[in-house]
Amino acid sequence: MYETTRLKAKLKLFIIILIPILITQVSMNLMNFFDTVMSGRAGVSDLAGVAIGSSLWVPISTGINGIILAITPIIAHLLGAKAVNKIAAKVQQGIYLAMILGILIIAVGAIVLDPVLHLMDLENDVRHIAKYYLISLGAGIIPLFVFNTIRSFMDALGQTKISMIIMLIALPINIILNYIFIFGKLGIPAFGGIGSGIATALTYWLVCFLSIILCYRLKILQQFELFKKINIPHISDWLEQLKIGIPIGFAIFFETSIFSAITLLMSVYSTSTIAAHQAAMNFSALLYMIPLSVGMALTIVVGYEAGAKRIAHARTYSYLGISGGIFVAIFAGIILYVFNGPVAELYNTDPAVIELTKQFIIYAIFYQLADAIAAPIQGILRGYKDVNMTLFIALVSYWIVGLPTGWFLANYTALEAFGYWIGIIAGLSTGAIALSVRMIYVQRKLKKETKNSPVLE
Repeated sequence: MYETTRLKAKLKLFIIILIPILITQVSMNLMNFFDTVMSGRAGVSDLAGVAIGSSLWVPISTGINGIILAITPIIAHLLGAKAVNKIAAKVQQGIYLAMILGILIIAVGAIVLDPVLHLMDLENDVRHIAKYYLISLGAGIIPLFVFNTIRSFMDALGQTKISMIIMLIALPINIILNYIFIFGKLGIPAFGGIGSGIATALTYWLVCFLSIILCYRLKILQQFELFKKINIPHISDWLEQLKIGIPIGFAIFFETSIFSAITLLMSVYSTSTIAAHQAAMNFSALLYMIPLSVGMALTIVVGYEAGAKRIAHARTYSYLGISGGIFVAIFAGIILYVFNGPVAELYNTDPAVIELTKQFIIYAIFYQLADAIAAPIQGILRGYKDVNMTLFIALVSYWIVGLPTGWFLANYTALEAFGYWIGIIAGLSTGAIALSVRMIYVQRKLKKETKNSPVLE
């Protein structure tokens, strides 16, 4: 990260930070994409089982990663304030916290997994695949959280290309491992959808080791001496991170869990409907990586400027990011509309599943537009360390507006499963409006509080 004054320089720096984040996020999401696509090739039950397993895992993992993500604004503020000597200790404490969170998730999962799956009206094959997919994936939880902590540190420095390189190495390896474990190659039995969980867990270990090695080997990271002096755990540092991270984590959890809740509620429909819903949701999640990446980049640049008390410059970055996110979302919507058929055929060869997937994709076009506003603004507010109101907005818009609307339309109108997708659109749109109002309020408040703020040239 470095200071900029002119608009052109800001745009250049923002793009330099954004593009590697986008490639990293797309690569990480492609792991889930290939899990789903390749499992679908193994059978409809495998696709549905991975869909159910993912619907349980994704909100938990993204919620915990929201807590881990708090490292980014913490480090960005320290950089902006020129307090570089405090960075290594903060990252180490973040790693300790990540490992504890991983252990807690594994322990809770061991207790509740069977009861939760038996509450759902699933075919036996689907339940079996979902259970052992999650158990296999669980072997990689701790290294995943450690990697995300180190990655958040790297990204906060503006060195987003490092995590990009790690993921570009890991993605093809993950695809090869999927092929081996799902279809049974090199003398290994064919595990079907469960094999995708094994492959992904192994990939999580790989990215964790790569990130640690690079901290020792790369000059740009060596200067921070991340592991030269091992600090003992400090609860005060954990509390600082949790104060920022818990609202971020719960806000992300409320958003992602509505999609999982809808997938679970749709378990009353046929296996083909579940498979089609998951296929459309999976591809939409891939496109969501664009506004999500914009939001992550905004957290870095806004956090850096806010830490340096350059409030006018932070505001300029904010509107640059939002404008770009909206433009790309419109483009993505056009792509979805034109190529909904070929996209649907990627996931399954069953004509009924393909036709249902195409219909779900049409609804996905509309909520992409709301995401294009909401995700960047969430990143902006994280950069300002304003996270509590975001939590409240997420709870209301997704669980009080979105899910009840979807449930009503699904159960009391002819829309059936499609009603849930209209509920998603309603919830995301409500959140986008509320977040916009909050951002404007925070920026005006900071402008009043910060006197003699530099003016953008």
